[in-house]
Amino acid sequence: MKKIIVAIDGPSSCGKSTIAKELARDVGYVYVDTGAMYRAVALYCLQNGWLKDSSLDEEALKKNIKSLKIEFKTNEKGETETYLNGRNIEKEIRSLEVANAASQISTLDFVRKEMVCQQQEMGKEKGIVMDGRDIGTIVFPEAELKIFLTATPEIRAQRRMLEMLERGEKVTFEEVLKNIKERDERDSHRSESPLKKAKDAIVIDNSNLTKEQQRELVKTLFLEKVLS
Repeated sequence: MKKIIVAIDGPSSCGKSTIAKELARDVGYVYVDTGAMYRAVALYCLQNGWLKDSSLDEEALKKNIKSLKIEFKTNEKGETETYLNGRNIEKEIRSLEVANAASQISTLDFVRKEMVCQQQEMGKEKGIVMDGRDIGTIVFPEAELKIFLTATPEIRAQRRMLEMLERGEKVTFEEVLKNIKERDERDSHRSESPLKKAKDAIVIDNSNLTKEQQRELVKTLFLEKVLS
């Protein structure tokens, strides 16, 4: 079968990462976690002392951004792990400190441009599944399979709330829904790589789909592309 690029876009909490990971695992592709890339940059900044008390030394990061090589490798369990300059940083980048730093760093134009360049480099050999908000429009406009995953804000808020409650966080549905809507507004109207459906993307509204129904639908779409 020929190798292709699968681009999965959509708003926050719609299940992009889950379905992207499952598809990659099912078909033997590499899953590229674009969020982990920004976390890797954030970790690098923290380790070098460039980010302290929310104050970032942008000039230092700008001078060194080209020296960062981010890779994704599959371990013996079939899980994708993040590497920075040859070192496995998967566990380190999952801390709350790194997550908060990544949120700040991901807004910088020069960081986003470098990450897009690295993402495009990863796709040269194809055989990857990548999810985000601008994969089918900016990163891989030529991707053979583009999916725009979505669900109503209320459904996404319900899912996110349940995840947070399971982790022991105390939240209300109203708080989570407000956050979801605010993120949708920011993502859709930011100047650099806004959330936008590619013209040739296949829209999947999973508001009323089970995880298994969604998984089968995406796999069917994938097989149609690689076998055509």
